[in-house]
Amino acid sequence: MCEEEKNVELEAETPENVESAETPAEEAVAEYKDRLLRLTAEFDNFRKRTAKEKETLFSDGRADCVQEFLPLIDNLERFMEAAQDEPEDSSLRQGLEKVMKQLSEILKNLKVEAIPAVGEKFNPNVHNAVMHIEDETVDDETVVEEFQKGYTIGGKVLRFSMVKVAN
Repeated sequence: MCEEEKNVELEAETPENVESAETPAEEAVAEYKDRLLRLTAEFDNFRKRTAKEKETLFSDGRADCVQEFLPLIDNLERFMEAAQDEPEDSSLRQGLEKVMKQLSEILKNLKVEAIPAVGEKFNPNVHNAVMHIEDETVDDETVVEEFQKGYTIGGKVLRFSMVKVAN
């Protein structure tokens, strides 16, 4: 190759010449790349948000369903208390105990827990004080009686415990 041809090739490959020839294409590539990254991030955020909303809707639906069964649970517990007068070998009492055991397993699987009340310190976040008494034998702000059992589901209160508190 002659000296002149080498200089012409070098001139064609200088950054100014390459930049001016590919600048619109590089800008378009950069713009498309930016758009792709933004769309990917938006889609990822959308997917995470919808998954969270789906989980929230499911847990709210489960809580609403369980809440409808709470009066039934209360009545079964009252029935169980009344059946304590029955002999232990009574088929009625044995059947009721089996039903209560099955019900407690179902509630456990649904992550439903009874709120501890009697003997606990009064907690307004889970207890609803409907009665106060003066009793020197009991510490202040202690629950002495539970009128209606409270329940939580996954840490969320379904129903507050109705309690009597000693001051």
